[in-house]
Amino acid sequence: MTESFTLYKLIILYMLNKVDFPLTTSQISEFILDQGYTNYFKLQEALSNMVDSDLIRSENTHNRTLYHLTENGKETIHYFRNKISAEIQNDIDSFLKAKQFDLKEEVSVKTDYYLTTAHEYEVRCQIVEDSSNLIDLKLTVPTETEAETIVNNWMKQNQELYALLLSKLL
Repeated sequence: MTESFTLYKLIILYMLNKVDFPLTTSQISEFILDQGYTNYFKLQEALSNMVDSDLIRSENTHNRTLYHLTENGKETIHYFRNKISAEIQNDIDSFLKAKQFDLKEEVSVKTDYYLTTAHEYEVRCQIVEDSSNLIDLKLTVPTETEAETIVNNWMKQNQELYALLLSKLL
């Protein structure tokens, strides 16, 4: 059991080490659960344990969690990479290669909101590319419902809105 749990953690570290961007819970789950390595609850336990152990860092928003590899995580996968079979490494590499554009695009769009001291909601909408903000937009709205609507629409229409802004401003 412990050996399997360690393998789940090493798979996650390997995945995060192979990309230059964070991965979401659903992206990690897509690979691990679809391959049948473990169930959702064990995966969540592994992720939580890894955050607590400073192997990965989580970035939470209202609609998802992004996971980043820490220095401790990089060192760990460097030393224990050989504990992952070549077949599993090939499966991970194939998954990441086939989906890299979609995975990167999904995490490059960020949005969140919070209640301000003025009792309004500030919504932050971003598109990030290679650690640089292409756009970082903040809007203030009076209700949480409006904030959630903006968050949802930004996730669906960010490319069109970014292009519209550029066309109007250039």
